[in-house]
Amino acid sequence: MTVVDATAAPARTTVARPRPSTATVFLAVLRRDLLVTGKELWVILVQVGLTPLFMLFVFDTILGAQGVVGRSFADLFLPGIIALAAFTTALQSVALPLVKEFGFTMEIEDRLMAPIPTGLVAVGKLVIATIRGLLAAVLIYPLGALVVGSAPWRPEGLPQALLVVLLGAWIGGGLGITLATILPIQRINITLSLVVTPIIWTGCIHYPWPRLSTIPWYQIVTLFNPMTYVSEGVRGALLPTVPHISPWACLAVLTAVAAITTATAVRGFTRRAIQ
Repeated sequence: MTVVDATAAPARTTVARPRPSTATVFLAVLRRDLLVTGKELWVILVQVGLTPLFMLFVFDTILGAQGVVGRSFADLFLPGIIALAAFTTALQSVALPLVKEFGFTMEIEDRLMAPIPTGLVAVGKLVIATIRGLLAAVLIYPLGALVVGSAPWRPEGLPQALLVVLLGAWIGGGLGITLATILPIQRINITLSLVVTPIIWTGCIHYPWPRLSTIPWYQIVTLFNPMTYVSEGVRGALLPTVPHISPWACLAVLTAVAAITTATAVRGFTRRAIQ
């Protein structure tokens, strides 16, 4: 006869922890990237301070002192500089690091092991790039005002300006991810130069688009540059009396381009991750 010990401890049962939801993991990844962004704030300041502020200084202070440009030129130029800072900062802050992560460092594997779809990893990269672009645009406004001594201010136009800048930064980030996932690391620098340079000089940063009517062919060329609609959208929000492209046209085009760049960025990132 078998004797059962009534005092024996009951068998332990292991309770599996519930798997975190996709939203929880995604927000955790974003939180980590935001902390890194806070630590790299000085890098964003340098990105903001180089090209945009030097362009303001040369075109307004230097050429203005020589009488080459009028005193009102800074008011037309600063909205374009804000658009440039948002677009290029978002593009550059994601393109070069992502090429390295997919290259010899393979740091991207850490993100790909997270329990979320690969496409959401790309979206997370895009969100952080957009935040950096927005931060750059917000910083460039007071810095630009210090350089030129004044800045257009229209509080009721700020929602439109922020929305346009948001779309511009999102497009810049999407373009940066797309380039980083289709180009080898050896060609990314020269490709960025070939992409950024035309964007700057055909993006209506220095002048309102309607004033190009005296050069019809060039006016048509600028319509194929999304930077044109970012510059004109910000300019129209801050300087509504200056001739500019309709805000609704700017928002419609930017929304469509943002959807396209998002699709190409997610598709390129996913394909590169699988490889």
